[in-house]
Amino acid sequence: MQKIDINNKTLFVTGSAGFIGSNLVKRLFKDVKGATIVCIDNVNDYYDVSLKEYRLRELDKAKPADVEYVFIKGDIADKATIDGIFEQYKPAVVVNLAAQAGVRYSITNPDAYIQSNLIGFYNILEACRHYPVEHLVYASSSSVYGSNKKVPYSTDDKVDNPVSLYAATKKSNELMAHAYSKLYNIPSTGLRFFTVYGPAGRPDMAYFGFTNKLVKGDTIQIFNYGNCMRDFTFVDDIVEGVVRIMQGAPEKKQGEDGLPLPPYAVYNIGNNSPENLLNFVDILQQELIRAKVLPEDYDFDAHKQLVPMQPGDVPTTYADTSALERDYGFKPSTSLRDGLRAFAEWYAGFYQ
Repeated sequence: MQKIDINNKTLFVTGSAGFIGSNLVKRLFKDVKGATIVCIDNVNDYYDVSLKEYRLRELDKAKPADVEYVFIKGDIADKATIDGIFEQYKPAVVVNLAAQAGVRYSITNPDAYIQSNLIGFYNILEACRHYPVEHLVYASSSSVYGSNKKVPYSTDDKVDNPVSLYAATKKSNELMAHAYSKLYNIPSTGLRFFTVYGPAGRPDMAYFGFTNKLVKGDTIQIFNYGNCMRDFTFVDDIVEGVVRIMQGAPEKKQGEDGLPLPPYAVYNIGNNSPENLLNFVDILQQELIRAKVLPEDYDFDAHKQLVPMQPGDVPTTYADTSALERDYGFKPSTSLRDGLRAFAEWYAGFYQ
């Protein structure tokens, strides 16, 4: 592995108004000295824009004196914008988190996924080719495992059977990155994130959507009659993994044919302990009562409906994180209760 010092360098983060992106930038503000951190986000209305604006305001407040922070409102699918950023700032490390997220939305709005996840990522790869970078880190997803029966999911498993367009675009990102790593010797690392949650997260995710519905007195639908297992991963653990991986790139090596071996890697970042959805909902309701988001006498059973599986969904996600532990000495470990408590307390403060 090639060690990379990210101090006093230019770092480019896409999707910085997003959930993971904004938390990553905030962490870089704390950890990295003398850097220029260039960010881009199109601040689209896939979910409540006021949340994205809140995250951007938090970043403005958190910026330290010794870091130059540049925010560009723009779209990675716009080639001229991306080329202009690379030409002007010549980033050393690129972290691509901008993507159209969500499995269910990809069924009704496929165009958004092709634009952002394929064309956008292609623009990033092309720019990395023409303005050589020390390391490209990009978000993949646990959804690439589709309905693989073998658990826990290992990055050595075959992932050729996506069950949603979203998953197919993420698998495509890994293939595209591999080709560019091989052809142009670009060190790249893909990260398969597992069900990320936490304060100021995405309202389309179950824990946030459930909370919004329960507060309004609506009924929540629990898919597959509650027989789903999810490897819930707290956002701080995801960010810790990303920051470590930014600083260790796959090594450039020559193959026997004299051509470069692709400096390419893929890791899972998950909690390595799947939780049953009903247990998850139970902990969530306890923490929402504790944070006074919901009254103590709230009748949960009257607001719960068990329903069949959704198209594009999978019954289980479960990360094998042994490679992450081996190469970066890190394993996510925040308990579901601690993570949901942090979310409930944030929700109480933000909405009430």
